[in-house]
Amino acid sequence: MMYYMDMNMTIFHGLAMLVFWIIFFYIIFSVYKSNNNENVESAFDILEKRLVRGEISKEQFDDLKNHITKGEV
Repeated sequence: MMYYMDMNMTIFHGLAMLVFWIIFFYIIFSVYKSNNNENVESAFDILEKRLVRGEISKEQFDDLKNHITKGEV
């Protein structure tokens, strides 16, 4: 009666379940990681945006850029 459920079939089911969970967690973690990286901006990027919007002058930009590159901020 149970001749269809031999050892090869149970090994296949176990491996299929393992592959399923590996793919599942890979998708979940890759989506989580991509959401975290989108919001990260460097200090220099923020400084350039402020210059373009007119919030700071060219002299202030140069001064702050020098501070950032020297690591004083």
